[in-house]
Amino acid sequence: MIEKLIQKIEKTKAPIVAGLDPMLSYIPGFILEKAFQERGETLEGAAQAVWEFNKGIVDAIYDLVPAVKPQIAMYEQFGIPGLQAYKRTVDYCKEKDLVVIGDVKRGDIGSTSAAYAAGHLGRVQVGSQSYAPFDEDFATVNPYLGTDGVKPFVDVCKEYKKGLFILVKTSNPSSGEFQDRLIDGRPLYEWVGEKVDEWGRDHMGQRYSYIGAVIGATYPEMGKTLRKLMPQTFFLVPGYGAQGAKGADLANFFNEDGLGAIVNSSRGIIAAYKQEAYAAFGEEGYAQASRKAVEDMAADIRQALEQA
Repeated sequence: MIEKLIQKIEKTKAPIVAGLDPMLSYIPGFILEKAFQERGETLEGAAQAVWEFNKGIVDAIYDLVPAVKPQIAMYEQFGIPGLQAYKRTVDYCKEKDLVVIGDVKRGDIGSTSAAYAAGHLGRVQVGSQSYAPFDEDFATVNPYLGTDGVKPFVDVCKEYKKGLFILVKTSNPSSGEFQDRLIDGRPLYEWVGEKVDEWGRDHMGQRYSYIGAVIGATYPEMGKTLRKLMPQTFFLVPGYGAQGAKGADLANFFNEDGLGAIVNSSRGIIAAYKQEAYAAFGEEGYAQASRKAVEDMAADIRQALEQA
């Protein structure tokens, strides 16, 4: 799957992943009203609105981006109907030939970790039948429990040619409370990065590993260090846009081949119509506002990489 991601990045010339992280406050009123008329002000109504919102955005941007990243918590908050909307979104994005990164941030050990891996990336056996429950292409994983928590995911990824993005240096302001702590004179995120590189060497594609890392765009100097530590690791880079990072902050995350990273934007894309720069599209044009936001983001990244 890492090869498909790279091919689509090279084709679109846009190392962008659109975060499909819908909140009801992001959804235009006309979509909410229609869903509530059909399903009531219920969990089912909310999930229907989320699905319709997602579909509009995906239809508008699928030819511009290589990948999407639905954040499962935004769906889980609506219970079983929300998870059904999550699965529907994953399936629809795959129909559009998008790479799907399930932002599930799982992390446990033994049979529990194996069950998470099977549910999101592999298959489960039910009697004589085998099923792929969620069937994302990549999943995000928290490595806090060490190799015991990661190896079951890697095993499933090797069997089904799927991939991971493992949290290394996250974009949130308090990430340093743990991730920046010094161990034997070096910050914890460096130790984790080296371990991700080690795990990755056990599941390599042609140029990059199937085992990637999450590195926040809000820490470009740390990204530079981690890029050297993990030369064959693909980086998933959150923090662009709403969290403050811009194209100029991104060059350190890429390799000299222009690859090695894919940059996430969630609110900046899916709620673009709420921003002053795209307000002229209005609620009815929310999907076209998202498309324009993707085009502007791609241009910003290209310019930054050309000037690096």
